[in-house]
Amino acid sequence: MKILVTGATGFLGKALALRLAARGDELTALGRNPAILAELQQAGLRSVQADLADGAAIRAACLGQDLVFHSGALSSAWGPAQAFERANVLGTQNVIAGCEAAGVRRLVYVSTPSIYFRFETRLNVREDAPLPDRPANEYARTKRLAEAEIDRAHERGLPVISIRPRAIFGEGDNAILPRVISRLQSGRLRVIGDGQNITDLTYVENVIDALLLCAEAPSALLGRKYNITNGQPLPLWGLIRQLCDALGLAFPRRRLSYEAALGLAGLLEFVYRFVPGQPEPLLTRYMVGVLAKSTTLDISAARRDLGYVPRVSIDEGFQRYVRWWKAQNI
Repeated sequence: MKILVTGATGFLGKALALRLAARGDELTALGRNPAILAELQQAGLRSVQADLADGAAIRAACLGQDLVFHSGALSSAWGPAQAFERANVLGTQNVIAGCEAAGVRRLVYVSTPSIYFRFETRLNVREDAPLPDRPANEYARTKRLAEAEIDRAHERGLPVISIRPRAIFGEGDNAILPRVISRLQSGRLRVIGDGQNITDLTYVENVIDALLLCAEAPSALLGRKYNITNGQPLPLWGLIRQLCDALGLAFPRRRLSYEAALGLAGLLEFVYRFVPGQPEPLLTRYMVGVLAKSTTLDISAARRDLGYVPRVSIDEGFQRYVRWWKAQNI
């Protein structure tokens, strides 16, 4: 099968592309990072360096493809609105246009549960749960707009199905756990709130399983969106303590109330908007909410409709990540 993976130089996209190539599919890996594209090419994958905002390049990449996995996005808690709009909204519009013009058999879209976030505890959130009036950040706002583009494309007849994977981690992770480790190493991480909040994580190979299930799902499921997690809610700060123990790092001793942290983050965001280049503040309101508020997702729909079963547990995934991290940091 001929398959295009966008965002193939990102964490999830690269892992997906390598899995698909290993099973014998004819892969085209599309991304912006030339070094990772060269690595994928050496592994036998066809690579295309392109920006998602380049409509002509995206349409060309979609030609002749049977299946497209759109995992490319700008995923960050901070950044200029225009950058998120180019990558997440315009980029998705371009992928949709490319799929429609090429007549692909199916588009599988990677969305995000960040669209649910509303700075309060939310447990067992279902796919049809009300969304907040105001998105938590530019990433959530633009991914929500991108989902609307996907919905309109489905109404026009595009065969598409979407997932909303929560907090993906694993070997190659360049976002979630590395950011936590960096703050632990520098001593800048504080326990925010009461430290009792619970969260969901998803091991990367389980997300890939879900994507492959979406690719083969019955046509009656087209147009739907599915929450994806490991189905193992756990105390966030307990996991961070476990990470500290595994890597020989000190667990944060200092605490900050949620209200104080949120106020500080709001002040930092205000100030950093006037800094040239708008670098990310040391603390954002979204980060405060994630570190202090409980959020878990209901994955019963994915279990029922797709037959999704998380194969790799949080503990096994965590152990794999720790071994990988130690090997990279000898």
